Amino acid sequence: MEWLLALDIIRQGEAELKGIFDDFAETAYANQEKVLETFKNFRVREDHFQPSSGYGYDDEGREVLENIYAEVFGTEDALLRTQIVSGTHAISACLFALLKPGDTMLAVSGRPYDTLANVIGLGLDKRGTLTEKGVNYREISLLEDGRPDLETIRTAVNADTRLVFIQRSRGYQLRPALSISAIQKICEAVKAKNPSAIIMADNCYGEFTSLLEPAQVGVHLTAGSLIKNPGGGLAPNGGYIAGPKDLIEQIAWHLTAPGLGKKLGATLINRRYFFMGLFTAPHAVLQSLMGAALTAWVAGRYNYRAFPEWDGERGDIVQAVQLNTAEQVSGYCRTVQAHSPVDSYVTPEFAPMPGYDSKVIMAAGTFIQGSSLELSCDAPLRSPYCVFTQGGLTYQHCRLVVKKIIESGIF
Repeated sequence: MEWLLALDIIRQGEAELKGIFDDFAETAYANQEKVLETFKNFRVREDHFQPSSGYGYDDEGREVLENIYAEVFGTEDALLRTQIVSGTHAISACLFALLKPGDTMLAVSGRPYDTLANVIGLGLDKRGTLTEKGVNYREISLLEDGRPDLETIRTAVNADTRLVFIQRSRGYQLRPALSISAIQKICEAVKAKNPSAIIMADNCYGEFTSLLEPAQVGVHLTAGSLIKNPGGGLAPNGGYIAGPKDLIEQIAWHLTAPGLGKKLGATLINRRYFFMGLFTAPHAVLQSLMGAALTAWVAGRYNYRAFPEWDGERGDIVQAVQLNTAEQVSGYCRTVQAHSPVDSYVTPEFAPMPGYDSKVIMAAGTFIQGSSLELSCDAPLRSPYCVFTQGGLTYQHCRLVVKKIIESGIF
């Protein structure tokens, strides 16, 4: 009887969500066409998938894949490497390559998420950070409704501003993910005051959620992780950076060595996963968005706050739900883990995590370790007690887990 009740609730939600699902699908169609046309433009063929070894000289497959990423994300050049271990690493490489002692970095979307805050030097350990290097750091909070504070940005940007940083996704905050239109307004405000300032966007969780990418509305550099949206659930690791040729070269010199840059860097595994992952990414993002909207609708049905709400604008694939207690949060995460394809027998617990200032609980029964394009969730042990769900390679999996959460009595 409870099973029928849960399914009935989900079907009510799906009926109300139909128009929103249709809008998500239209975005996916457009992005799929863009990716396909890019593959055709660069004449992708079987031998581009082959791994390379040693120094990785003359790796045509690597070059083609990076050219595809540049075109898909609307930039001159791109750097895509398995040697980049995470999205934070990709962003860190950009910051350390481009910022010198005395330069100013201005974050305009509030405090960056925990692991990036450590890179800047906002954590307890200052060793090896930007601030220890002598980089000046300032930040501007978002307005109460989550919109960028354009007036304060215009005042803060000056001739000394070397790099303006935008975090598109929410991190462990309840503010909205930044929409493409919001990012465009930030770019216009910055360029009006300092046209030479580098505008960089952390694009993690946001790829293919909109018709346009940040570089197409004024951002110079975008960076992200391949085990999130653009890897399509197939890329086993890696990260990407996309931007102008001169900046990409400077970052590549930092990542390898001056004079070597992009010319070196072997791909030790079959590159098929990276090509195919990018090709399937628009569809995987569609599945994730549908799962997130259903989660938000059901949470609202049980009078829990969802960020964004089920009919709210989405700039990423993350869905936050505010619960009442830490016990509810752990119960939610354990339900997700128990209905995952990998490690379903594992019981998640709050525990210290590298780079985070609070204990964190993570449910990630994923085929790729830590992949947050696959259905997963996590939460810090702090008030307000919110769980952050992301991903879902299939809507059917998302739907099943939502049903199990209803049946568990967490909602």
